Parts: sequence; structure tokens; C-alpha cells
Amino acid sequence: MAAVSNWLSRAVRGLRAFAYPENGMRPKVGLALGGGFARGIAHLGVLRVFEENEIPIDFIAGTSVGALIAAAYASGASLDYMENQGVLTTFHDFGRWTLSRYGMASNLRLESFLHRFTSAQYFHETKIPLSIVATDLITGKSVHFTDGEIGPALRASCAYPGLFMPVEYRGHFLADGFLTQAAPAEAVRELGAELVVSVYLDPGLLEERPRNTIEVISRSFSIMQQHLVQPWRLQTDILIEPNVADVLWHEFSKTPQLVASGKAATEAVLPQIQAAVRKNQPEAANETARAAIQK
Repeated sequence: MAAVSNWLSRAVRGLRAFAYPENGMRPKVGLALGGGFARGIAHLGVLRVFEENEIPIDFIAGTSVGALIAAAYASGASLDYMENQGVLTTFHDFGRWTLSRYGMASNLRLESFLHRFTSAQYFHETKIPLSIVATDLITGKSVHFTDGEIGPALRASCAYPGLFMPVEYRGHFLADGFLTQAAPAEAVRELGAELVVSVYLDPGLLEERPRNTIEVISRSFSIMQQHLVQPWRLQTDILIEPNVADVLWHEFSKTPQLVASGKAATEAVLPQIQAAVRKNQPEAANETARAAIQK
């Protein structure tokens, strides 16, 4: 029985080598997670499908809430734990109302919120190469953080204009990364990704008039983005768009629904992702599989 078990183990390894060879024949996969406040919990459903289907993630980048999810996941946080925390999350976990000419709240608490998921404080501590995108309000260009402390870069990426105060860091005056990259495809491509899968969280149309200042700001930015050329789309090979339009920015309690939306949207393009990842030299892949089985 032991011999049969060992043979089966080698066979499975051989089949995996055929599906996703690790010898450089498959493209390096980069996952770009976009922003969207509570809607970002849909990213957990995306990651769940990647895990269940053993799709490799060589690089990961995040904008706004996508940066939070990317940083936690890249550092080794489990999806189960992240989902459990998602249901419990409230604005006060990461924001504090304050008086400032630059915004209505501070997001300084976001750094300690990140440490609920990971003890990693620096980019070099992550298990997956990570990039966090913010926007320089002076130059109007995106800034990609890939080294140093994760916390300040994360706060900058999540500094939603009008709500959170901008973050001064490394000589930049920074606001939310979604202003320049609604999904950070350019950032993950810069890390070295050859196949870029982007997750975009479209807020959709409002069914009624905005109820407060935050919804007015959010809707205004959404309208502007619909009418602008979005370079990140040109850097995207496969696009995932979870249906999250009926979820408001603060509705973290809808975590199960959001995760399900992320899973459904990813499963819809899963054959496309799998075909792209398997794009390699067929004969060489077959030889790799046969060699693993015959050893």
C-alpha cells in the first residue's frame, strides 16, 4: 500500500506540474485588487477561487481597500479569518472623525487594523511580492510602494478624498490610489507580472439620490471615471467584475454576499484564467509530468 500511495503522490505532483509548471514555462501571474470600501470584501471570494483551483499568484497589488486585502493576504493571513473579521468591521476600526481643512476623518487606526491580520510591518516580510498604489495630489501621478513600511503606504492608498485626510509620506502628499488606478494593473505589471488579472469593483448606478456627503463624493468620482480613459484596463489581460452595485460603502455586514459575488465573478472567467496560465510549451510540460511520475 505504501508503494501505491507513493506512486499516487508522484502522479499528482506530475499532473500539477503539467497544469501549472513551476520551471518558468508558465507566465508569472499578477493579481490587481481595486478599491471600493466595504465592496472590497468581494476580493476574498476571488482569492478563494484562486486557492481552490491552485492558481498561482506570483505578485499582488492593491488600491485602497484592495491594498488592505492584498497586504494581509501577501503576509499569510487566512481567508477564513479575514471573512470572519469582515463581518465585524465598522468605520471606527480604521477611521476617526476629526476636524481638518483636508478631510473629515483620520485613518491612522488603519495601521493597527492591519495588524489584526498580520504581524508583518515591512514589505520585505511578505510571502508574495506586494505593491500598494497611492496618488500624489501635487503631481497627479500614481506612486507605487514596494519597500519600507507597509502601514503608511496603506493609509495613503486608502485616503479617500474628502473623507480621509491626505497622508504625507516620503516627500509626497498622498490620497487614494483609485484616483489614478481603480485597479492597480500597472503596479502589478511593474513587479514583473506577465499575466495580469484585475478585479474592478464597479459601484454601479444609484437607485435614489445620495443621502450624505460621502455618497455625493463617491458618486461624483464614479461618474468622472466612467468618462475618462483608464490606462489600467490596457494593462489588464483578464478582468473580474463582481456584482457589488447594491452594497453601500459601509455595509461590511454584507460580507457573505460580497464573498459570494467575488466567487461567482471569478468562476465565470476561471476557464479563461486556467487557459492563460497553462499557456506554455506543451511538449516540455508533458515531459515534466512524465518525469515526475516515473521517478
